[in-house]
Amino acid sequence: MTHHHAPDPGHGHHHAHPGHAPRHGEHGHDGHHGHGGDAAHAELLELEARTFTPALEEVLERAVTAHGVADPRHVVDLGSGPGVGTLALARRFPAARVTAVDLSPQMLERVLAGAGEAGLSERVRAVRADLDAALPDLGPLDVVWASSSLHHVADPAALLARVGEAVVPGGLLIVVESDGMPRFLPTDAGVGRPGLEDRCREVAAKAGWNAYPDWSDAMERAGFGPVERWTVTAEGAPGAEAAGYARLVLERVRGALEDQLAPDDLEALERLLSPGDPAFVGSRQDVVPRSVRTVWAARRN
Repeated sequence: MTHHHAPDPGHGHHHAHPGHAPRHGEHGHDGHHGHGGDAAHAELLELEARTFTPALEEVLERAVTAHGVADPRHVVDLGSGPGVGTLALARRFPAARVTAVDLSPQMLERVLAGAGEAGLSERVRAVRADLDAALPDLGPLDVVWASSSLHHVADPAALLARVGEAVVPGGLLIVVESDGMPRFLPTDAGVGRPGLEDRCREVAAKAGWNAYPDWSDAMERAGFGPVERWTVTAEGAPGAEAAGYARLVLERVRGALEDQLAPDDLEALERLLSPGDPAFVGSRQDVVPRSVRTVWAARRN
């Protein structure tokens, strides 16, 4: 697969793509292939998804309520990653079959394991597919959810056109994208100059991390509309899991941007990632994950 963008440092679930550094891409989307780092990548995706699940459930509820989808029979999670979103869809639509689509067998194994633990195995299935090549024949679709995945596809417009052909009239498409690197720390984190995360985000943005267009026009050309677009600010609760999530993201930021950050910012990152340092992010009590998501939702005409 050929992608002409840099990886993003942290986001929900998505379609697999090779050759990106950091491994967590997003977001992360971001290789979702079965490389050596796949387990660590899946761990980061799961932490992120669990952190922001309430916000994504709110997004789903708003889209469904506003666009009037009643009792869908078949729901698809495009670029599912480890499947936290897949299970949220299964909970929201208790009468529907839910299909997770991803390129990585390891991610799909996690989807099915999670479905089993949640007692949802009878309704959740996993389909391995390269979304650059084709949308697999899944039958008629009532709801399609694509979170942090669409911008990783080589030809998103072509994929959306295929989705438009598969979704039944009146069916719903929901696309979610993450606004770059999540935030975790106060502006003055007690180490280095204030504003470290802002500067990291600026450098990452210049590198093209998590770049995506306004999907409204492409969705309308694919037969969906009118398109509703809005943003949601998601905030996770502080605690050990939030601190662990911050550590994984910042490690990938350091690995990908170490030749682009100012020396003092790199030194501050090193302190945040050093377990023996008082500033170590993994043991801080003031880590609050925050992420802005943009959402597009529209029914099939």
